[in-house]
Amino acid sequence: MKSNISLISLHETLIRRKKSRATHYRDQKAGLFTLPVQVGRRSIAWPSYEVDQLICAQIAGFGEDKIRDLVTKLMMERRLLKLEGSSDS
Repeated sequence: MKSNISLISLHETLIRRKKSRATHYRDQKAGLFTLPVQVGRRSIAWPSYEVDQLICAQIAGFGEDKIRDLVTKLMMERRLLKLEGSSDS
């Protein structure tokens, strides 16, 4: 399991990405950014390491197809974390 995972708010995610809210949600719909984690009844956040990895991919000049592959990988890792957590009970 990953250690030192922190969740960051939508506001912080937008600041770090230098994107508008509309662009951020468009990117999610297009598979270019991970979906949020529900942290409360009306509250969402993103794992900071996912945001960091996606920003690094952008800096590295990854095309949309490679970024979609990375988003798929990150979402799959989340599912695996969930499965690991449920087996610890």
